[in-house]
Amino acid sequence: MARFRYSLQSILDIKMKMETQAKQQFSAAKNALDEEEEKLAALFQRKADYEEEARGLLKGTLKVREIEDTKSAILMMDQYIVLQQKQVAKARKNLEDARERLTEVMKERKTHETLHEKAFEEFLREENRQESKSIDELTSYTYGQKRQVKN
Repeated sequence: MARFRYSLQSILDIKMKMETQAKQQFSAAKNALDEEEEKLAALFQRKADYEEEARGLLKGTLKVREIEDTKSAILMMDQYIVLQQKQVAKARKNLEDARERLTEVMKERKTHETLHEKAFEEFLREENRQESKSIDELTSYTYGQKRQVKN
């Protein structure tokens, strides 16, 4: 039996490597997004802590300097939150871009795998035809030999 050799195997191998790389990039982008979202959540928590501290300062004896410092800290947290929200949006866009690249690479790989499967099926059909032909020739030869022996 002949051995199956797919002429585009090197391209299929490259597509598989590209898919692996795209998966790694997607994973890295997902991790970056998770990290940015964690930073944002920490900033929101910090702001909430400052707001709680400000409410506490207003209940007891009024310490103007501490109240002003807390108010300033809350305003800074608002600025940090806005900046971090931009970072989160950027990370989301990077994740979406990585997802699109991964989807495209997966489609290309699947296309080449389909071509590989079709080529293999054609190879099997051709092998079956050759085998049938050989069997027919052997049968004809055997039948012909038996007829010669009888005559």
